[in-house]
Amino acid sequence: MSTDLEMRPATAPEFDAFYDSMSDTFFEGVFEVDVESERERFEPERSLTAWDAGSIVATGGIFSRQLTVPGGIVPMAGVTYITVAPTHRRQGLLTRMLLRQFTDLHDGGAEAVAGLWASEGGIYGRFGYGSAAPRALFTGSKPAFRPGTDLGTGRVRRVSKDALRPHAEAVYEVLRPRTVGHLDRSPAWWDRRLMDPEHWRDGATPNRYVVHEEADGSITGFAVFRVKADWSGAESNSQVIVMDLSGTTPQATARLWRFVLDLDLVSGFRRRLASPEEPVRYLVADPRTVKLEIVDSLWIRIVDLDRALAARRYQVELDVVLEVTDAHCAWNVGRWRLTGGRDGADVRRTSGHADLSLSTTELGAAYLGGTTLQALSAAGQVVEHTAGALRQASLAFGWDSAPWCPEVF
Repeated sequence: MSTDLEMRPATAPEFDAFYDSMSDTFFEGVFEVDVESERERFEPERSLTAWDAGSIVATGGIFSRQLTVPGGIVPMAGVTYITVAPTHRRQGLLTRMLLRQFTDLHDGGAEAVAGLWASEGGIYGRFGYGSAAPRALFTGSKPAFRPGTDLGTGRVRRVSKDALRPHAEAVYEVLRPRTVGHLDRSPAWWDRRLMDPEHWRDGATPNRYVVHEEADGSITGFAVFRVKADWSGAESNSQVIVMDLSGTTPQATARLWRFVLDLDLVSGFRRRLASPEEPVRYLVADPRTVKLEIVDSLWIRIVDLDRALAARRYQVELDVVLEVTDAHCAWNVGRWRLTGGRDGADVRRTSGHADLSLSTTELGAAYLGGTTLQALSAAGQVVEHTAGALRQASLAFGWDSAPWCPEVF
């Protein structure tokens, strides 16, 4: 039984065994460049391992990150490396690891929320995680731009990866505080972001890098792309794969998209890990030439309800009593009065009449403003007890734009 197995953090010297176990469970090859990148960001004191007969049979970890939320930035426990060896499935190891993480986070008091990317969509909801930020995959032909699109007076300039990095970092730091779902990036995370090993390319070219330069020489955007060549027919059917495209102005974003879509010898494009509000759909003359697929990205777990809800801001004024259930974090259970708006929020326990009933799973889904409480209510997951409370709370939990987490961790 899993309760008989030792569970403890890995030490730094045990990282190779930790990584081998994790990679084996994910059916991934082990490449030195990946190993060293992970080693650089590994936080051994925040990891977990389960051991059986001297071997690691389950892994888990946390990255210490900063998450942009509506109206602010909060510490987030970035949950990662979650695996259980095939030989030890269905023995409760996953539950032990996640519950230990919740308890450690609650006792430590540093992060009130945890977040993760789910390898399978059906795993983490039962542990109180809610799907909080959608991501988009855009594909299409080479569509014509909408007539009259304002491209500004800047230009697109090709640069090396080393030359791109300081500009990309600067652009990202402009966008991060105003884009819900964005995470901070240390130098090690930027190293990871700009890695381009051959085994990541799936047969495409190495990455190409461009910046958007204004007439005064300032840099207001950048793009990273590669091309998957296909000359199987009489003409090129190659695809440009947009790995990253960010602009601090609408004009910079538009000109970067125009550059990418105008490349010679390519017939279509793909944009991965994009915001559902990526403006490319609105920049082209025929929006049907751009296909959109929406899937989940960042899942949020409310670990300490009062601190988490007080840390974000609300789109409209709100005064609501929430009856909250939580199957795993008993300290969140009960009635909470949430008052707040754009200038701040206060959360405290109350014995007053409940206006809404829901669980921390729904609060996690709504935390970044990307999932509405009204939508969750339509699915039977939020119950309204006071007329009008659902509409007001749903508006309040929303925000100015959709959340977007462009970084898998």
